Amino acid sequence: MPKAFLIDTTRCTACRGCQLACKEWHNLPANATKQRGSHQNPPDLNPNNLKIVRFHEHFDEQGNVVWNFFPDQCRHCLTPICVDLANLAVPGSMIQDKATGAVLVTEKCKQLAPADIKAIKEACPYNIPRYNEQTKMLTKCDMCIDRVSAGLQPMCVKTCPTGAMFFGERAEVLEEAQKRLARIKERYPKARLVDTEDVSVIYLLAEEPKHYYEFASFG
Repeated sequence: MPKAFLIDTTRCTACRGCQLACKEWHNLPANATKQRGSHQNPPDLNPNNLKIVRFHEHFDEQGNVVWNFFPDQCRHCLTPICVDLANLAVPGSMIQDKATGAVLVTEKCKQLAPADIKAIKEACPYNIPRYNEQTKMLTKCDMCIDRVSAGLQPMCVKTCPTGAMFFGERAEVLEEAQKRLARIKERYPKARLVDTEDVSVIYLLAEEPKHYYEFASFG
């Protein structure tokens, strides 16, 4: 049965343990950084960061500053357009794992032409794939497929100290998501679950998606 994540942003403290654990497990190098006037670092997903915690601040209706944190990663869409486009160009260059639903990039991706890479990146509704000039590969979260296939949790989930991330069978995750939503509705009347019918990474947001990130939801 397909797997799924729940990311409960009401529990996220932006410790970025998930972000660093992902880098360590995938043996990704550090990025050169600089102060840009934001606590978010790096500024965006890149070949060396398959997951980042986005920071967004805004004023609420009472004029108070509110910080929202958004752990961003590939959503592992149930019907991934990236896989369709990649396989039209080079069959097998991207696949969807039947056992987990994970959307994966293969070595055949190196055969994709620049125009194909551009089309795949632009087709993603969540602005996820990045291109690694050194390896000539598209990069994105792989659901820690090696760990999950061995019965282990993805590193981001295992590392999260607040329980903001929950991973398991899709039905189990959806059930947990509904329970958490019901519990926080009194505190966060505008709370909602995002894209439950379309993706394998389901977000629980305390506010409207616009207060998190441009690509938090198109629903």
